[in-house]
Amino acid sequence: MLSQAAQGFGGVAAAVLLGGQLPGESVPEAFAASDSNVLATRLTHYRPKAKRVIFLYMDGGPSQVDTFDPKPALAKYNGQDPHRVLKVEPTQFNNIGKVLKSPWSFKRYGETGLPVSALFPTIGEHCADDLCVVRSMVAPFSEHTNANFFLHTGTGLQGRPAHGAWVAYGLGSECQDLPAYVVLNGGLIPSGGLDCFGSGFLPAAFQGSVFQPGNSPVANITPGEAKPDLQSAKLALMKRLDKNLLGRLGRVDQVESAIANYELAARMQMAVPDLMDLADESKATQSLYGLDDSFANTRKYGRLCLVARRMVERGVRFIELTCTGGNGDRWDQHGGLVDGHTKNARAIDRPVAGLLRDLKQRGLLDETLVVWCGEFGRTPFAQGNNGRDHNPFGFTIWMAGGGSRAGYVHGATDEFGYHAVQDKVEVYDLHATMLHLMGMDHERLTYRFSSRDMRLTDVHGRVVRELLG
Repeated sequence: MLSQAAQGFGGVAAAVLLGGQLPGESVPEAFAASDSNVLATRLTHYRPKAKRVIFLYMDGGPSQVDTFDPKPALAKYNGQDPHRVLKVEPTQFNNIGKVLKSPWSFKRYGETGLPVSALFPTIGEHCADDLCVVRSMVAPFSEHTNANFFLHTGTGLQGRPAHGAWVAYGLGSECQDLPAYVVLNGGLIPSGGLDCFGSGFLPAAFQGSVFQPGNSPVANITPGEAKPDLQSAKLALMKRLDKNLLGRLGRVDQVESAIANYELAARMQMAVPDLMDLADESKATQSLYGLDDSFANTRKYGRLCLVARRMVERGVRFIELTCTGGNGDRWDQHGGLVDGHTKNARAIDRPVAGLLRDLKQRGLLDETLVVWCGEFGRTPFAQGNNGRDHNPFGFTIWMAGGGSRAGYVHGATDEFGYHAVQDKVEVYDLHATMLHLMGMDHERLTYRFSSRDMRLTDVHGRVVRELLG
């Protein structure tokens, strides 16, 4: 009988249930890559600019007016009733305070003079000219769970395939020893849970595999069998039994995906320990990512970023990083804005800058699309006295590398940073542009389900040509 965990969520990561690491130099022939590997590399619709994606998910919604979208008008009207100076939209908690200026100063960096908040001095100093900043993002949801589903799957309800699953489905994998779609969990799963990373109606082999923090990110990755031959024999028997079952049932996605997961799980037992061992990284490289920082969450996020770069080198197709939870509530500062955003920014500033610089010096940034994104932004007025409420009407994300347009700012919000007023970009457009840079036409990347051709962008979306390098 197939293991329940191998069939359930977690896919390849949860399927590492084979009793221990495979000793020796190679994976047993019984579980070598199948000729009919569902993750085999596929042809793109046209020549891609990016081969892989690193998605830096800023869970909770960073404040655009405190990070990459400075608004002098907030200082001018600071402390005034927002109803007197702007049209206040309904908010999540309806606790409307005064107009709140940014507690952080902005400085222009690089040849482009990109304004970056004092929250991100390292990113500003070293990476400003590599960023493609979008200040005119909009989203249809102001509540975390639906907004997270929408950002990840293009639908505000659970159960649809995640963007990483679509990329894995469309392109396959360049790596036979690791999943095509990996979520490096910094310690906090987003609101909406693991369904943010699921495969939905796509074959289960494409769902995200969640790696937990630490040296043993998936279960049963250390040796458990007394002898190598014993495990090899078990693997060979499992393969024969599963193939016999398929012979009786015909093509069944759940069974085929479980077989693929077991095969990959065996190969992961060789690959994952080496992947997670950072001993071969120089002290200078580790310092670049902030692994020597005095702040624990900087070290934690720095390790995630460094592992992401190592995954890129090994050919993992889509890597998402979740937040470390620097103050326990992500970027979701309904109160304590200064304390929360300061801690969260300190956790990621050195690591993210280190990631971009390291990818660039290794010649990998040109073919790796890095996306920094939350599910929405924050209000320009306070919630209560010292927080900001949710704001989906205009917020900021950025991209770097992977064929994106370096040193460019796209779109604009109004003078308060409240509503996008110029060159609006929807989440559908972001997905379409990401797929385009990966060599895929979002209108042609479809999967037949429920009597219609489904796609990540549904019936929406356009490639934002201005964001292309």
